[in-house]
Amino acid sequence: MAKRALADHRPWLLASVVAACAYYFLWNNPIAEGVWGILLKGSGVGLLAVYAMRRTRGTGGAILVTALALSAAGDMAIEISFEAGGALFIASHLAAILLYARNLRNRPVTSQRLLALALMIAGPLLSWLLSGRLDIAAYGAVLGAMAGCAWISRFPRYRVGLGAVLFIVSDWLLFSRFGPIDLAPLPDLAVWPLYYAGQVMIATGVVQTLRADHES
Repeated sequence: MAKRALADHRPWLLASVVAACAYYFLWNNPIAEGVWGILLKGSGVGLLAVYAMRRTRGTGGAILVTALALSAAGDMAIEISFEAGGALFIASHLAAILLYARNLRNRPVTSQRLLALALMIAGPLLSWLLSGRLDIAAYGAVLGAMAGCAWISRFPRYRVGLGAVLFIVSDWLLFSRFGPIDLAPLPDLAVWPLYYAGQVMIATGVVQTLRADHES
């Protein structure tokens, strides 16, 4: 059974990693310009959504797949319209918040609560300081809420919680392109690896927990 699961499901995860790596090395290459580049960018997290769909079931799995699919759509849309991409990512974060809120950890310790609160505050604050834009700060509030809820969810903290932190850091680096603090070339080098690594950690951590629920 384990070998069959590996054959049936893990190739989607491997394909996602290959697509994400290909995009990272080709994003500034004429080969990846236009529609093909947009599709390649979306396929990284899009294939994670397929992986999650194949590996989970029930409401929790459906919410995870929805969040990942919306992120993949946001990855593609942001290449055409920053605002449209942002709207899709907001929808993705709201889906993720719903997932984490349905799976809160029982009696998190004080340090966990404080870090979750810090993420919720830092989300809009650093987004505004780095970008100088109130609309990005508003987006950052949703982003921070997502990361904070992930940290106090029952999912593996050093996979799902840390993955959400990598996600928020990647967005902060992205936002720095709009503001007064020049962090170049760090955003070009680190935004995509941090973002994708965070998504992989979130997807695999949630899948692990949801599968354990059904197998117990």
